[in-house]
Amino acid sequence: MTTQPAPAPAPEMFDVVIFGASGFTGRYVIREALKFLAPSSPYASPLRSLALAGRSRDRVATALRWAAGPGPAPDLHILVADSSDPASLAALAARARVVLSCAGPFRHLGRPVAAACAAAGADCLDISGEPEFMERVEAESHEVAAKNGSLIISACGFDCIPAELGYLFHSRQWAPPSVPVSVQAYVSLESDKKIVGNFGSYQSAVLGVANASELQALRRSQPRRPRPNIPGPPPPKGSLVELEHDETLALWTIKLPSADKAVVRRTLSTLTERPEGLPGAEETVEFAEHRKNFWSSVKPAHFGVKLTSKSLLGIAQFIFTLLCISLLGGFSFGRSLLLKFPSFFSVGGFRKSGPTEEQVSSASFKMWFIGHGYSDASRASEHGSKPNKEIITRVTGPEIGYITTSIVLVQCALVLLSQRGNLPKGGVYTPGAVFGPTDLQQRLQENGLSFDLVSTRAL
Repeated sequence: MTTQPAPAPAPEMFDVVIFGASGFTGRYVIREALKFLAPSSPYASPLRSLALAGRSRDRVATALRWAAGPGPAPDLHILVADSSDPASLAALAARARVVLSCAGPFRHLGRPVAAACAAAGADCLDISGEPEFMERVEAESHEVAAKNGSLIISACGFDCIPAELGYLFHSRQWAPPSVPVSVQAYVSLESDKKIVGNFGSYQSAVLGVANASELQALRRSQPRRPRPNIPGPPPPKGSLVELEHDETLALWTIKLPSADKAVVRRTLSTLTERPEGLPGAEETVEFAEHRKNFWSSVKPAHFGVKLTSKSLLGIAQFIFTLLCISLLGGFSFGRSLLLKFPSFFSVGGFRKSGPTEEQVSSASFKMWFIGHGYSDASRASEHGSKPNKEIITRVTGPEIGYITTSIVLVQCALVLLSQRGNLPKGGVYTPGAVFGPTDLQQRLQENGLSFDLVSTRAL
């Protein structure tokens, strides 16, 4: 009688633990991570061990089978952990080099995960697009994370890596003596199917309106951030709902209340405090020189984001959803209606079941960055002078909520694993401040995103 070999013992530490692995986005993150799991990965990858975590072992196992399909699922260790159970999160963080936090809404579920990682010295990346959550984690956990060697970086998905790296890529196109004054990003979501968003994103938007006063109170309670020195007069602020037809893009546009603007501003504020960027804990001489050169080529500018549509009907649908959330999100009964009937209040743009795989695979995005500035920085101080130069760049990629977000999150984790010594020892930072001078942009370009210079012209 032959005996079966005993299963290999689980490692004491995992390179990456995916928390919230059974969720809509979590299973796509598993699928993306499996591509880079050595030794079966065709890529040269630093990811040697991977574990999954969630409240239900069975649901996580089901997500793993889906992510690995149509082939057999690999034998991955599953950790049972819950945001409401601090002991389970502490045990998870103690066994992880990098935690990928995918369970939202993050204002409810993300803070305990970040706190556990900060206490344990584990790095934590999340896919939040919630400014109040991000800034509260910074206020609560930065000092502990810095002391314990934990890097906590929010917005490592479509919110807000394309905007952050897209802005940095655009800014570096302004070769001296030219300087930008304003950079406006325009987001276009495209598909030959109906575009359906993640219910979690919709839920976060509803809760964001409900807690808007908390964000303002938090910002008033914190030390004022330094503001970058931007040449020339600032562009007019405009109103929240600001419909216009952009002649350059031939698209209808409306101001988008997204996290991108807040995160880019925080990165520029960090750069104002530290013009040479954030030094690495054990960075090489070569990387230190590269880091300083990289940040010396980044120029601050006023930044904003707008949503675009080829038709007025598409903009009208977005305005309807925005108005419903604004009017009903401020009181409990209104929020319950918004969360119970997301498809109605978003005109089919969001539903609890999420998009089908066919809808996900057929979707893509384009993000234009249109910058206006001066061909010579000295002209900015001349009375009555107006910007005389325009540069347009573009970032493109696949569907935003699941595909692009998974690609971006996994590549950020691989940068942490392979280049940790060149990154700050610890603390809570924006993705641009940490990943700007790394090879993250190149990695994204090798995995389905593109960064392009579209045009440069005199105005």
